[in-house]
Amino acid sequence: MLESNFGSGTQESEIRERAEFVARYDDVDAALAAGGIEMPIETSLSEALVIGLLKQGVTHYFAIFGHGSTDLGNVLRIYSEAGVVTVINCRNEVEMAHAATAHAWQYGKTPAVVTSIGPGGLQAMAGSLAAASNGVGVYHIYGDETTRGEGYNMQQVPKPEQGLFGKITALMGQSHTLHTPESLRECMRRGTNCVHHPYMPGPFFILLPINTQPQSMKLNVETLPGRMALPAVAPAGLEVYEAAAALLGRHRKIVIKAGGGARRHASAVRELAEAIGAAVVLSPGSTGVLPDDHPQNMHVGGSKGSISGNFAMEKADLVVFIGSRGVCQADCSGVGYPNAKAVININGAIADVTHYANTLPLPGDITCVAGRLLDVLREKEALKDDRGEWLRRCADKKAAWNAFKRERTGAAPLDDTVWKQAVLTQPAAIHTVAEFAKRIGAAKFFDAGDVQANGFQIVEDDTVGDTFTETGASYMGFAASALLGSAGVKGARYGIAFTGDGSFMMNPQVLIDAVEHGVKGMIALFDNRRMGAITSLQYAQYGQEFRTNDSVAVDYVAMAGAFAGVKAVFGGTTRDTLRAALDEAHAHDGLSLVHIPVYAGRDPIAEMGAYGSWNVGNWVDDVQARYLEQKI
Repeated sequence: MLESNFGSGTQESEIRERAEFVARYDDVDAALAAGGIEMPIETSLSEALVIGLLKQGVTHYFAIFGHGSTDLGNVLRIYSEAGVVTVINCRNEVEMAHAATAHAWQYGKTPAVVTSIGPGGLQAMAGSLAAASNGVGVYHIYGDETTRGEGYNMQQVPKPEQGLFGKITALMGQSHTLHTPESLRECMRRGTNCVHHPYMPGPFFILLPINTQPQSMKLNVETLPGRMALPAVAPAGLEVYEAAAALLGRHRKIVIKAGGGARRHASAVRELAEAIGAAVVLSPGSTGVLPDDHPQNMHVGGSKGSISGNFAMEKADLVVFIGSRGVCQADCSGVGYPNAKAVININGAIADVTHYANTLPLPGDITCVAGRLLDVLREKEALKDDRGEWLRRCADKKAAWNAFKRERTGAAPLDDTVWKQAVLTQPAAIHTVAEFAKRIGAAKFFDAGDVQANGFQIVEDDTVGDTFTETGASYMGFAASALLGSAGVKGARYGIAFTGDGSFMMNPQVLIDAVEHGVKGMIALFDNRRMGAITSLQYAQYGQEFRTNDSVAVDYVAMAGAFAGVKAVFGGTTRDTLRAALDEAHAHDGLSLVHIPVYAGRDPIAEMGAYGSWNVGNWVDDVQARYLEQKI
């Protein structure tokens, strides 16, 4: 039987005894049920926080320790040695924020990010944008200034004002400062409401003052909240479903726009689409919601989009939004549906479900709402019979898109002025690596830039989870960092980071951290010696490139090969040499990097093209004028 009172100076042996007791069971609740811990216990705030997170299933930590987190770090050491938690030490706070986001996104497990006070917290906070924008729940725990106000704490915001980091994190999302240890219960309740939100989870920030971490407190573990799990909800009455059925019956050209929120509801989206004869247009983050070759899958739509996806958006007279936030690039800055007269919106988030004009909102769980709507539709006459012509027109555009895509991805190498030889085009190189990923069953990670923009137009996913593309915050450096999300995961899936040279140099720390923690994966580095996406935008808008490239050559094979444990391979200049390089890199038992020089120039066959509108630069007046003409 463990003692319940450990005194104000909790000793390591007592913490270890408790950690080892918890380690014998599946979770904290099972340990409590065994009767081995009498309540309340007396412990430090640091251990209480670790126990509180354990009650919500948080066992994975990505950490950079500093003077602002020494006490918490010591508790994590003991719990790690007992086998209760896994702690992945990292080299950069932005990197580990991305790794934690990827871990939660890919494996469905909630991790925590731990930094010290000051610049580390600001860096991790910047990285948290990826989690917030993509609806991924992650705990962020930052050291904070002491509560006594004895003088400036090193690395705090140097301003005579209280709790500034708490104010900053509150602006970024939801946060709680553990100024008083006994506020932990409320902190954990608010935390699970955020990171485990059923519709739009996100990062939750815990500010941990240096002097409250070791402070003694009494804790009733039984009253700490577990992971929030709410039942699925949908509108209760039949009236809204009857109204939706009536709208579906009146319109002939229906498109479903499946946003990132549809990822967890692929079956419901497919069943509804097939029942109503709708064309389905994907967002960059929802590839795989319908299999790529499904006849109603029109691929991506938006400011980049595709021939087929943007056609369906442009011609539709009724739009059914599912799990979509109406992001500027996904709906062409609000002008992507010029012929739409009405909207049915299925979304749990109130602000998003009412985003468009002339909307019938169906708030709630997507699968639950779609199921109830289908029940009503089954009582009606078949709706899709008279939509054959609409779907045939969409199918023709999809065939045109597939032919176009084959032409672009099959393009021969082009002479490049920088490389001074013929090299692969970006689409051809990306397609070759994507095909390889599909063959070996690897997960694909994309970060911001030209690689990502071409990539979401090219990938041919059949299931959700084959591609993770950080389009929400458009974060350079996400892809390579995301490979670290598999650190410490048993049976982790092999991952390939698709990244450009600019994005990779934002966060190259994974070359150390992946080796240190035994990650198996690959970085496919597409090198065109420039910020290609912005170069293309500058040419499209103003006809001139300005300060998006440099003259510094980098030998990425030599660079990556300098890190012990990294296999670095040159991808060559043809598909055959690239395929051979991918096989060689994949055979390595650890992290590998394949350097792929790609063409940068004005030849149109070297990119997948753009098909929509975007409210930026010298397009603003035109887009905003057309926005006034929209009926939704």
